[in-house]
Amino acid sequence: MRQVAYPVTMPRPIFDPVVHEPHRLQICALLAPTHGLPFARVRDEVGLSDSALSKHLRSLEAESYVRITRVVTAGRRSTRVTLTPAGREALCGHVSELQRLARLASPRPRASAD
Repeated sequence: MRQVAYPVTMPRPIFDPVVHEPHRLQICALLAPTHGLPFARVRDEVGLSDSALSKHLRSLEAESYVRITRVVTAGRRSTRVTLTPAGREALCGHVSELQRLARLASPRPRASAD
């Protein structure tokens, strides 16, 4: 899997209910460091059936978070799934918000009563 270099900027922490669904979060995280992956690879990595993955991809595509490209090469059809810049921003913002919430929920050290 080829890594993709992106400018480092702090995402705005924002809870995204579309990305939050566990399988969609996995899909976005899997696609983030790539230039896109074949449908079959995403299906196998996430552990979903074709129909279940298609349903999640439709939800992500409706928000313009993924781009689905269908091509025919040497008589074989293939489908490639790519995270869009909007999808990357949504994923990073969502993860940032989850980190913010985790910091709020973590126990804070108490001052000792010495």
